Amino acid sequence: MGEPLMLSTTKQMQYNLAFWLAVLTIFLAFMEAIVSTYFGYRDESLTLFGFGAGSFVEVISAIGVAHMIFRMRQKPESNRDNFESTALRITGFGFYILVAGLIASGFYNSYTGHKPETTFSGIIIAFASIIFMLSLIYGKIKVGRQLNSDAILADAECTKVCIYMSLVLLAGSSIYAWTKFTYIDTVGTFGLAYFSFKEGKECFEKAKSNKVRCDHC
Repeated sequence: MGEPLMLSTTKQMQYNLAFWLAVLTIFLAFMEAIVSTYFGYRDESLTLFGFGAGSFVEVISAIGVAHMIFRMRQKPESNRDNFESTALRITGFGFYILVAGLIASGFYNSYTGHKPETTFSGIIIAFASIIFMLSLIYGKIKVGRQLNSDAILADAECTKVCIYMSLVLLAGSSIYAWTKFTYIDTVGTFGLAYFSFKEGKECFEKAKSNKVRCDHC
């Protein structure tokens, strides 16, 4: 009699951990968005500003994931509900709007030859983002395996896209810091636009299906 109760308590604790990891993702994405857009605007770095704008969109996605885990904690076998589907569609639209803005701004900067004042902030923010996201991925994979949850494991895999975008920011910021190559900020912007488009497309595909997936990973 005692063993099933212990198992139930353990799983409840694991779902609680998964939920708080999702809440932490929301908090970190929001802080990342605030800091990146501020320094991106101050330093006139389009790549850093676009990275921050993408983080604002990720906040909506992370809220949807937190809701998903809360739902699964109550009914593990239930399908995606309207709140999650709506969050996915809003996130998808947000990423598509971001793509349009990044591409238009990138071409404008190329035409005018605009370059950042500095990219030091971008280097620091990218490093911090990579460290935080790797920690979150490790935690999500661990609890996802403990719960044997495809949904949580898929969320961990999709979090890797944030690392790819951080690497784009790190590469662009570092190259500019070393070479002062005028157009590297534009190249970084187009790199962010590429990953943002894939994220938006993935969100709309998820919203149309109850299947747990992360194709771009």
